[in-house]
Amino acid sequence: MKALINGKIIHNDGIHEDRVLLMDQKIKAIVDVPSFLQKEVDEIIDVKGHYISPGFIDIHIHGSGGCDTMDGSVDALKTISNRILTYGTTGFLPTTMSMDMQTIYTALDTVKEAMTIDLGGANILGVHLEGPFINKAYKGAQKEDTIIPPDYNLLKDYMDIIKIITMAPEIEGSKAFIQAFKQESNATLAIGHSAASYEEAMEAIQAGISHCTHIFNAMTPLHHRNPGVVGAAFNSFISCELIADKIHVHPELFKLLLKIKGEAQLVLVTDAIRGSCMKDGSYELGGQMVEVREGRAQLPDGRLAGSVLTLNKAIQNFVEVTNEPLYKVIKLASLNPAKVIGIDDRKGSIEVGKDADVIVFDEGLNVRMVFIEGSIRLGGSYDKPI
Repeated sequence: MKALINGKIIHNDGIHEDRVLLMDQKIKAIVDVPSFLQKEVDEIIDVKGHYISPGFIDIHIHGSGGCDTMDGSVDALKTISNRILTYGTTGFLPTTMSMDMQTIYTALDTVKEAMTIDLGGANILGVHLEGPFINKAYKGAQKEDTIIPPDYNLLKDYMDIIKIITMAPEIEGSKAFIQAFKQESNATLAIGHSAASYEEAMEAIQAGISHCTHIFNAMTPLHHRNPGVVGAAFNSFISCELIADKIHVHPELFKLLLKIKGEAQLVLVTDAIRGSCMKDGSYELGGQMVEVREGRAQLPDGRLAGSVLTLNKAIQNFVEVTNEPLYKVIKLASLNPAKVIGIDDRKGSIEVGKDADVIVFDEGLNVRMVFIEGSIRLGGSYDKPI
């Protein structure tokens, strides 16, 4: 059993100082110092006053470190896994794009294989299928000629790994798809890349959609005579992803979104592409070239094409803009995404009995150590950020 001492433990109800975290593969206890002195432990780790936090969970990420989910390569997934680990992500959903179905199948087969292997970095928790069941009018950076009507039969062999499907519920075949999906799967349906009216979106939510992919982006906006998808998301209890890079969404809307949805229904995601954690330059995304310059990723016509964000930076941005307490914002990147994909009984927070996916970071959210299921994956030196 390991003991993490001299840290500020981020818990659901606040930040606990003068406490010791005890863990093996699971969180064993949070105890005061006198109680700790009576325990037998195998290893004592002094975190020197830094924060001890649940690991981050990214449920919408295409790539990082020069690699992409659609590369269809275990090595690519390993690169992504190890790169995002250095920024505090301990679990993620490799996210697909609209491409021909054979390319999508190859990507899904590769993820399935990678889930059986120790990648050395963040754990793959399943797949987020973003496309091809979207609306061409709001395709964003996805290729129009690969967008198709939804068909559950196309995916039924992969429902053991698919955790989220983003779809446009107004397109032909969507109602039958949602009905079949809800009968056969416990995965999450998300509305996104959608031209739905408010009425169409609310009908889909009542039918089973429970999540919104990157709120505000690639969907019908809020208008006082046509509330659109954004209005439906605001006026329902579905969870909403936010890309908090201050580029995809104006920072002042972070505050509005928090007021309307509350901290329990917000999820910070990166929507990161292969150009994340790389130098500025040109990078391929779903068969198109994306230019990354000064933190912005866009197609030649100026459309945004994912981000180069990391989750620790998203948290930092959200705290700076909203002045929300750090422990509350951490939930948006740990417990809340765990809830969306139904694993909050074992991941997403530092609670007794949950997996010991734990990170240590400093005041600047520079990640110093990472543990996954109690095993150290990163860190040990406090001389400089890793």
